[in-house]
Amino acid sequence: AEKMRRSSLPKIKLLLMLMLIISTTSMLLSADAFPPLHRYRRRWPATSASTSAASSKSTVEGPPIATKPDYSTIHGPLGSSVDNILMSLFRIKLSERLNRADNYIRTPDSKLAPDDFMGIIELASSMNSQYNNRTQVQELSREVLVSLFPPFILDRYPSWFAKPFPEFSAKMCAWATVVGGTWLMGECEVNDVPDMENGGKNQGVLVKRCRFLEESQCASICVNSCKLPTQNFFRRNMGLALTMTPDYETGECQFAYGKLPTEEEERGARETPCLMRCPSRGGMRSWHNGNGGEKEAWLEDLEALTKLNGMNENPARSTCLLMGD
Repeated sequence: AEKMRRSSLPKIKLLLMLMLIISTTSMLLSADAFPPLHRYRRRWPATSASTSAASSKSTVEGPPIATKPDYSTIHGPLGSSVDNILMSLFRIKLSERLNRADNYIRTPDSKLAPDDFMGIIELASSMNSQYNNRTQVQELSREVLVSLFPPFILDRYPSWFAKPFPEFSAKMCAWATVVGGTWLMGECEVNDVPDMENGGKNQGVLVKRCRFLEESQCASICVNSCKLPTQNFFRRNMGLALTMTPDYETGECQFAYGKLPTEEEERGARETPCLMRCPSRGGMRSWHNGNGGEKEAWLEDLEALTKLNGMNENPARSTCLLMGD
């Protein structure tokens, strides 16, 4: 049964991709029929003084437990059945990558059911606790995202869509994030990013209270297993810039497609204090010292960001800082 399930994965992936593309395209064509969307709000302090003040806190309380949503009742536009398939597919791919024979640390799958969200949290927590080099954690997470897509999409999307039609691509990815990612993030909606040069209409996604952050309760897991790997995946594999701005006080997260992360925005994520309810009580941040090979990865990322943005000036003006400890 296990062999049959895994052999059918390519067909399931292709079917899901087609459903996402059709659903996303229809949503884009009928975007004007949707009600007014929330506006993008900058999450990180605009001045270095206020950033320093925020980082001086030892912990962030986070959103109150009493108002935690019942995530089992929140579904994407395609319904709970498709959400469960997507969740199971993600879980299988995450488990396969962490338990691969060539890993120097092999992590067995969770014993929870494939469609149990907490199984994903168990695997993500194990990955972050076993690898003390945060760059490795980020790369493992990015590779999981790559494995979810048929190669022909990743091979062609940058040249067929992202480069010739950047605004359309940003809108398409925003809608696809809502269609295919609600099971992972909780309630979310497409919104505008008005501080972008082109106005950023329908190029953002506002996650109202992130399920992944809520269940992991760890800022380090959020940054190293979600924020940075996802930004790197879209930049390196989809040819599209993305800035993700989590708000650890409210549990919200703002996606901005087509927008490169700035040094100030990334510094805000890096300097965020630990969550008060963090299971490791801040130990995960100390564990992620980022030794071995990080300098090379950082220089490579900086080069790629500079090339993507078409800048010939000092690249330090727009960088993607890794989370420091």
